[in-house]
Amino acid sequence: MLNLKGFIKRRQEGKIRDAEKARQGIRLAFTQRYLNFKTLLSLNDRVLEIINEMEQALEGDPSFGMAFVRAHCTALSVNLFKIIQTLNALTADKNKTLFPVFDGIWAKIDQALKKKRPLTKGEWVLPLEFVDQDMFDRAGNKMANLGEIRNRVGLPVPEGFVITASAYEFFLESSHLQDEINRRIQFLQPSDIAGLYETSSEIQKLIINTALPPELDEAILSAYRELTKKTGPGTRVSLRSSALGEDAQGASFAGQYRSLLNISPEYLGLSYKEILASKYSVPAMAYRLNKGFLDEDIVMCVGCMAMIQAEAAGVMYSTDPGDRGQKGVLINAVLGLGKSVVDGSLIPDLFIVDKKNTHTLHKKEIREKTKKYVCDPEEGTCLESMVESERQAPAISDEQAGLLAGMALRLETHFGCPQDIEWAIETDGSFQILQSRPLLVMGQEAPLEEILSVTQVKQPVILDRGITASPGVGCGPAFLIETTVDMLQFPSGAVLVARNPLPQWAALLSQAVAVVTDQGALTGHLAAVAREFKVPALMGTQTAFQTIRPGDVVTVDATDHKIYAGRVETLLSKSSKKTSPMKGSPVYRILENILKFIAPLNLTDPESGNFTPEGCQTLHDIIRYAHEIALRELFDDKKNISISEKFTKKLVSKLPMEWWVIDLEGGVREGCEGPTLQLEDILSVPLLALWEGLAAVPWKGPPPVDTRGFLSILAESTMDPSLEYGPDSGLSAINYAVISENFCHLSTRLGFHFSTVESYLGDLPAENYVWFYFKGGAADRLRKEQRSRLLRLILERFHFWVQTKGDLLSARLERQEKETLKDRLKVLGYLILHTRQLDMILSDSGKVDWQVKTMLKEISTFVIIPD
Repeated sequence: MLNLKGFIKRRQEGKIRDAEKARQGIRLAFTQRYLNFKTLLSLNDRVLEIINEMEQALEGDPSFGMAFVRAHCTALSVNLFKIIQTLNALTADKNKTLFPVFDGIWAKIDQALKKKRPLTKGEWVLPLEFVDQDMFDRAGNKMANLGEIRNRVGLPVPEGFVITASAYEFFLESSHLQDEINRRIQFLQPSDIAGLYETSSEIQKLIINTALPPELDEAILSAYRELTKKTGPGTRVSLRSSALGEDAQGASFAGQYRSLLNISPEYLGLSYKEILASKYSVPAMAYRLNKGFLDEDIVMCVGCMAMIQAEAAGVMYSTDPGDRGQKGVLINAVLGLGKSVVDGSLIPDLFIVDKKNTHTLHKKEIREKTKKYVCDPEEGTCLESMVESERQAPAISDEQAGLLAGMALRLETHFGCPQDIEWAIETDGSFQILQSRPLLVMGQEAPLEEILSVTQVKQPVILDRGITASPGVGCGPAFLIETTVDMLQFPSGAVLVARNPLPQWAALLSQAVAVVTDQGALTGHLAAVAREFKVPALMGTQTAFQTIRPGDVVTVDATDHKIYAGRVETLLSKSSKKTSPMKGSPVYRILENILKFIAPLNLTDPESGNFTPEGCQTLHDIIRYAHEIALRELFDDKKNISISEKFTKKLVSKLPMEWWVIDLEGGVREGCEGPTLQLEDILSVPLLALWEGLAAVPWKGPPPVDTRGFLSILAESTMDPSLEYGPDSGLSAINYAVISENFCHLSTRLGFHFSTVESYLGDLPAENYVWFYFKGGAADRLRKEQRSRLLRLILERFHFWVQTKGDLLSARLERQEKETLKDRLKVLGYLILHTRQLDMILSDSGKVDWQVKTMLKEISTFVIIPD
């Protein structure tokens, strides 16, 4: 009997051990599946963040370059490949066909990234008499316009020729410079001024130190010899950049490249290379990066024209950009060469001529002059002191102003838009047109009289003078700049204050909130670029550099010519939002194009016959497919019923949703058999805290939707058929919690919103954390972003560290006592439930603020709100 009892006991113990071993095996198998699933979710979140960042880049203010596009595409590729690998690990290689689908979509993206402009074929040199506007791709916009003016409009232009795009490409190809240049510029960022300076110096040295191919050098000299047959032996010339894209509509590149004046023939080759090298000056590279131009698209042509010995010169606008009625032609003029007008080193004379009657002047301002630029007898230009009789004299006569205005109107009519024109008057009184490009006319969203009627400004006025070079209002700490070292130290969000509006300051416009200079006028290069970037610019203040103290916060009202001490909210609230200068640029279009293969979601209905790997048309489709199949594998695994029965149970509750619980260990009371759980069966500390918040305030149902909110939802639902109300909606299928005693990973889909909470609450504060992720909605992007703002405002009251990108929000709180984080989890539980469908009514910030107050009042009934 004792032997029999011993045998039975040993047998029972063996069965217990076998059962426990089997249970541990099932637990390990499920834990591995869950870890794979969690890895997939983490990758899924990262990929969606990358896509969100790419979409936000198209709408945001900060500029981006091809480095941003390529880096994000690479990150997408790596993470999405891992998603497919993880899904196959989770499903025993049942989804291998996703790999070729992914490869096919990626091939289209890769093709868009590698698309390049074909090389230009044709002559290396073209005489100006053979050039017109249709030859911009061979001669560059500047020289194509000048050829048009000479040969079709019939206005006087200096004799000359163009060194073409073909010549530039031949020089780079024969010297193998392009690969070396590409290597240096591929990771440049417009805000990295130090990096731009280092790269600029390296590349410009490379170009200058590389010899011209003999045949190209001879072609340039031969063209010069032909020029001298028309202008006389020993003719000095000016060399001007004429890059493809320069002087185009919305992208002037004003002052970004070099112009060399009064050059003798023996320095033609070297001067040509200096112009080519100026493509890689700091301002030029920063301008391209900020405006979204591809380096390979900017091919540098060079115009070579007979040098004009100017008696007077300047810049005129065929339409006064500061005049809303656009009734006048604006002319800035100086004695001598026009260099001081475009570089802003002097304040020029001003003439505004009536557009209907060019014999009538609306305005004339003659400035005292002390110096002028003239051609140096040896080479280049020099500043020459004026004699006393010249200092008060106008640079041009009223009659000459009228004649110039007539030319400006002819050019505006011919080109079909307002023109920015450089001109010169020779010593014999003859006129010459040196440049004509589209003029960006300053717009104002409100009538001028409304903008100038602000009367509630209490802050003291620091300065009350100057010229509106670019309208608007900007506020920030003043930063005084004089040298290259100052440029390297310029902080983002500062007001740039300088003596002269030098063109190189344009490299800082993406970081500056306003520009103030003592010298300069509306027609300078920096003024033109400031208007393109929509940065308020006030020039010709005369004393700002001496008056404004470094670091002082100032408000610049460039429209009303005033600078105030401190921040003037009444002005800033009326200023228009600064928009991205990149829209429509080549880089912008590349990102826009590749997002067509990335962002759209076509695979919306999991029950349709098209919900297959082969049905995936975009990377987002692959993400959606992988997520859905992973959920099915975790919760609907009919091949391993023991796992589902032991670890996946439905939580019975009165809340308006279904919940499934997965117990890793210790999160559920022992002895719970069957497919369901009651709340009293739950032992997980973080899940119970969340549940308390979920149940604290009953949900009142969907908010009443206004007409615009309804139309917004309707439009969004039209684009995504899966967004439908009702319990069978594909986006509200599964809410689950993976738990242990101290851990909870909660994933919810409530209506159109997706949220994740992960938390660990133990006895050691250093190990405790709460992480929250929230995204989605049925309304338009604006309303979803307002919902994201609402969450941020509430969570920041509870000391969460919050990040938002569009409608995507993540929040984190770490290293806190258990009881503190329990309260924070209650708040999250409340927010998960009560932000359901709330984005439909959040049409503006006022409604967000009201909703925040209402929700904080409800939250205060079950937790204490921190001060």
